[in-house]
Amino acid sequence: MAAFDALAADYDVTFSETILGGVLRARVHERLAHGLPVGGRVLELNCGTGVDAVWLARRGHSVLATDVSPAMVAHAALAARRAGAAIEARIDTAVLALEDLSVLSGTERPFDAALSNFGGLNCVADVTAVLADLAALVRPGGRAWLCIMGPLVPWEWVWFAGRGDWSSARRRLRRNPRWRGLPLQYPTVRSVRRAARATGWAPVRVDGLAALVPPPFAESFAGRHPRLVAGLDRLERRLAHTAPVVWTADHYLIELVHR
Repeated sequence: MAAFDALAADYDVTFSETILGGVLRARVHERLAHGLPVGGRVLELNCGTGVDAVWLARRGHSVLATDVSPAMVAHAALAARRAGAAIEARIDTAVLALEDLSVLSGTERPFDAALSNFGGLNCVADVTAVLADLAALVRPGGRAWLCIMGPLVPWEWVWFAGRGDWSSARRRLRRNPRWRGLPLQYPTVRSVRRAARATGWAPVRVDGLAALVPPPFAESFAGRHPRLVAGLDRLERRLAHTAPVVWTADHYLIELVHR
């Protein structure tokens, strides 16, 4: 919790408002726009500063935006308020850990969809348990989009090794990786698909995010080469669901349907 509290004040400047952060979020929003029902009720996990919640609310969805970090939730509530009364009325916020989703069971009508964007599930020890809790909260036929950091990122190896930072280059390959004191995991697409099927979900699509496009840590590169990044983005969009892109991306976005 403290690690994310410390990031909250600068998160938009260091990620949401950057070139590469914007490219990746636009890709996620594109998939959501194709699959969300009109006026759907969305459960957002690890909501961060509320960028996705406001985007969803602007499109007529109601959102329960949750995060383990009180500071992130406070920023999300502020973002909703700044977006105007009509948007704020569609967004509720709550401090809630991914491991505690079961507290929502039976309290309200089922959600139409769920979203976990940009690595929240990398911070839990048991993805299967989270998916089982989501299955109890999302209606049959509803969808979930999970954006997860993958284990094999050639961009990361080249970027950090080229700077002599071997520790960062192999950080996802360690046996017990940690970030700011938090234990992490980098589940494979195959393992998440298996966990989904075991908990009542059917995987329907996986897209790679930042396999050809530089990952967010390469923002300085993007600033120097905006036309190249735009071209790589166009190419990656065409190849996003192919195996080489999915398996070597900084994040992958897996779309599930609740059976």
